[in-house]
Amino acid sequence: MSQQQQQQVVGDNNNNNGSRTDSNIPVSEVYWSLVERADKKFSKIRDLPYYERNRYDTYFYKVFKVYTQLWKFQQENRQKLIEAGLKRWEIGEIASRIAQLYYGQYMRTSDAGYLSESYIFYEAILSREYFKEGLFQDLNLANKQLRFFARFLMVCLVLNRREMVHQLVNQLKLLVDECRRTFQETDFKEWKLVVQEIIRFLKADSAFMNIRPLRYSLVLDPHPDSLLHVVTRRNLRLRDAILTSYHHNEVKFSELTLDTFRMLQCLEWEPSGSFYQSNSIKYGQNGGPGPSRINYTHDITDPTLPPNSRKAVLYRPSITHLLAVLGMICEELPADGVLLIYLSASGRVGQTISSPVAGTSITTADNVVRNLYSDTASTSPFSSPSNCPNPSSRRCKGDCLYFGARGNGGLNSVYPTDLVPFTRRPLFIVIDSDVSEAFKASVGSEKGEPAAILLSPSCSTPLTAVESSRHQSGSLFTLFLTTPLQAFCLLIGLSGSDIEMDTYNKAEALLSSSLNDWGSALATSDTLDPVWAQILGDPFLRRLLVRFLFCRAVLTLFGPSFGKKECHPDCIPSLPASLQPTATASQTVILQMANIFGATKKFFFSEGTVLPEYKHSDVEMTSHFSVMNPAEIQANVALKFFWFRVHGPNQSKNRPINWIPKFQSGFQSISTGSTCTSTIHPHFPLSSTETEIRQKKNECYADIESGLWGQQCKSSMTAKENCALRCLSPICYQLIYESDPLEEGEKDHSRSQEYKYCMYK
Repeated sequence: MSQQQQQQVVGDNNNNNGSRTDSNIPVSEVYWSLVERADKKFSKIRDLPYYERNRYDTYFYKVFKVYTQLWKFQQENRQKLIEAGLKRWEIGEIASRIAQLYYGQYMRTSDAGYLSESYIFYEAILSREYFKEGLFQDLNLANKQLRFFARFLMVCLVLNRREMVHQLVNQLKLLVDECRRTFQETDFKEWKLVVQEIIRFLKADSAFMNIRPLRYSLVLDPHPDSLLHVVTRRNLRLRDAILTSYHHNEVKFSELTLDTFRMLQCLEWEPSGSFYQSNSIKYGQNGGPGPSRINYTHDITDPTLPPNSRKAVLYRPSITHLLAVLGMICEELPADGVLLIYLSASGRVGQTISSPVAGTSITTADNVVRNLYSDTASTSPFSSPSNCPNPSSRRCKGDCLYFGARGNGGLNSVYPTDLVPFTRRPLFIVIDSDVSEAFKASVGSEKGEPAAILLSPSCSTPLTAVESSRHQSGSLFTLFLTTPLQAFCLLIGLSGSDIEMDTYNKAEALLSSSLNDWGSALATSDTLDPVWAQILGDPFLRRLLVRFLFCRAVLTLFGPSFGKKECHPDCIPSLPASLQPTATASQTVILQMANIFGATKKFFFSEGTVLPEYKHSDVEMTSHFSVMNPAEIQANVALKFFWFRVHGPNQSKNRPINWIPKFQSGFQSISTGSTCTSTIHPHFPLSSTETEIRQKKNECYADIESGLWGQQCKSSMTAKENCALRCLSPICYQLIYESDPLEEGEKDHSRSQEYKYCMYK
């Protein structure tokens, strides 16, 4: 509902209230008449689907109008109504209904203003304690308070008010425990499971909580006006999105799974816009926030922000339901719009023998907030047990995604061909599944609009050692698309409590700069497919695409998944070769990222991949060099590392050089006491003072970053392998002896450039 409509509602309410108070009808009768009208209209709107947009604006306008009128009436006649028997919890009930209306309208429109209004009403209920009086004498009232906590928790999660989330969780836990002691324990057994569900959700999502918002920030992300313009036939914008996820025992709260929760935020603007400030929150081992200053930007909204794209979040949809939503949204999609489809599910499960499901108790909380408008007196917020498949059953991968219970044939299965009819409109498809490869089959069958498709790895087995299992922390692929640095850290085995903020901020700055560079490289590429070019002007889709590039590069170079194509993500159409994982630009970024966290050993890089920050002038050896022959070295090996000091903003202490893969007789380096000893070749000894060494390093291959000594250099391996720079800098590789070193005056044009910078001259 627009601001103009809301103003009209207020005006109508003022007129209506004035006419009623002038009449002879008792105030209490007027009030209960308004309550009855409001209840009837509320019951009509509560079951309307979130994904149908303008069609239900009129319904929302009418029910909002009567509840606004009711709220104002009780405010103006509060004392008379209390004297007539009005209870405080009844006032809280009105406020709760209005908050539910606002949240429902947010889910239909993605307008963050509605979400903020919902928060305001819920916060008022909490601070004024409308449901507290007589709480432990009335079972119905106790359940109202519990439902209020659950609904408010949902709003706070989506709005990213984490301090309030932890406060509410603590209050909910205490209330459930007290209710179980006061009333029959069985009446609140399921509410105990609700507490377990939200705690599990927060534990999975709190490793790096609030370090950076998932939403698009005008302060932290590239400003849309600064993005390079792509020359293309048309420029499309993200207008709608369908988000759905289903996995056995996946982390969720009510109908919001962890993966859809992350994607939902990733596709919205950070409401504070240009006013955003970091909240500087410190986190303990349990993920809870520690003492910090208050972030007042929570309450500041940037009015210049464009509207959010509308999103339909579907929970365990049947295929008919999913197709109906797809058809409706495609029908209403603007001419310049793109529909994003996010499908996260496992491959189809074959015939199995049923057995008790271990995760049943976790998933029985499905209905606690499912019906946001239901306030029945039942003591249990649940209606049905879990129908998740048995995780111990044997699975057979198929060619479809599995979104529900077994035994329903294809009602819960989504096949690649199911999406083909909707390719008459531009689609941006994200498939996160172990059968994602199956969706390549639809390529070439489009009905007019080739889709842009991002496909997750089909195998995640090598990643289990770092807690990448879906039920613990959600999908790793989705995590890369929504919080790439967090995904990188979890991949290498780090959590928020393991990382110093200075280190994390350094990595964040590097990643942001690198992704911006990749985005610019895509925009200026002559080989970029038109399917990608037409969506590159949208900041949200552009951000997803460059994060995909980062994910693909990381998983391709990561040791456990190295050389295993099934463990690498893919995309359709293909992207420019200059940004492939094996490209120097990609490998250099991953090497820098790994180096910041001391995890370079976890990745495999091509020969010639170097750290740009390790320039020759930056490296100062901490000891002198002398000559030892290979036999002496083998007999006196004490340490396999050089120790060096790097000066600059990124390094501040001595670190070992661990780039020497193994000892060979040709090149050895050891440390004996305070002396670092090196030999290159018996015929070419190096014995220099530190000053001479630094001078030679500056002269030797001074422009190594130009790429002349990298993968592109194919014709001068002799010069490359005999360069004495290898024994002085971590950017060099193990020396391999050659009997044909370059000599001064040699007329070998293919090696002239390398000879110019070689220390043998």
